[in-house]
Amino acid sequence: MELSILARSLNYCSFRLLLCISMCCFVLSFFAQTSLAASPSAEFKIAIMQAQKGAAQKYRSLEKYLQTQGIQIRFVGTSSYTAAAKKFANGKVDGMFSGSGVAGSMLLKELAVPVLRPEDPQGISTYWAVVIAPIDSPKFNERADYFLDKKIILCSLASSGEFYYRSFSGLQNVDHSLVTAPSHGAALAGLARGIADVAIVKNRVWDSLKEKYPKLQQVGRDSGENPNGTLIVSKNADTDLIDKITKALLSLETATSPEAQQVRQDLAVRRYLPTRVEDFKHTIKLLKKAGVNKDFEFTFADR
Repeated sequence: MELSILARSLNYCSFRLLLCISMCCFVLSFFAQTSLAASPSAEFKIAIMQAQKGAAQKYRSLEKYLQTQGIQIRFVGTSSYTAAAKKFANGKVDGMFSGSGVAGSMLLKELAVPVLRPEDPQGISTYWAVVIAPIDSPKFNERADYFLDKKIILCSLASSGEFYYRSFSGLQNVDHSLVTAPSHGAALAGLARGIADVAIVKNRVWDSLKEKYPKLQQVGRDSGENPNGTLIVSKNADTDLIDKITKALLSLETATSPEAQQVRQDLAVRRYLPTRVEDFKHTIKLLKKAGVNKDFEFTFADR
């Protein structure tokens, strides 16, 4: 009798022990799943030039759209393109929406690769440099001697500005001066006010403003095209995250959510196009002629 009672007691204790172990496993599993669900989404760090007012605000709607795709964006301020290059190199930033001059320089420095570029509602995704001068000026002869005794106004580190200008050999043997402008529009305004004799600007900007300047004319242009506003990504960035962002942006064209519609409106973009190094063929050729190489520090010795 006593043995029977003892056996039942042992069975009951074993049952309680098993029940306790099962409950502990369940609780641990629950908290593990809750922890995973609450863990932050992958974060994509975008370099933003601190001197470019409103640069981060420009992409706020894109930030909200990507959040709906499970992607978090963080903007990382940088004081210069040299500082941005260092951030690319040490993994402090993952990407940057960039003009072709800076993007191509990052490619030549082997710090980044292109992923996508925007196409606007008119189907445009490239641009080129144009040379603008007062009415009755001679046509641009595509040689450095055209700039003799002239003041040239342009944007620094732009493929449709400084890089195009510096692609002509023999500039050091021609007496002239350089004036830098904060934007292509400002360069045209400066030329119209007479503070320069020639402007080198982005053709899209000239096309949108030329009616405002009836006393100016296009006297020349670059022979090739450059990708516009390309998203470049660091070679150190998470490839799975890049794939996820690429998929989200490629689907923007047909996405019907309010967030997607807001991006298309704010950024004046119809869709994003896959972009490869081959698309920078002309840009890279131009940059090399301008003296850009792997050691380029986003400034020129004579400026």
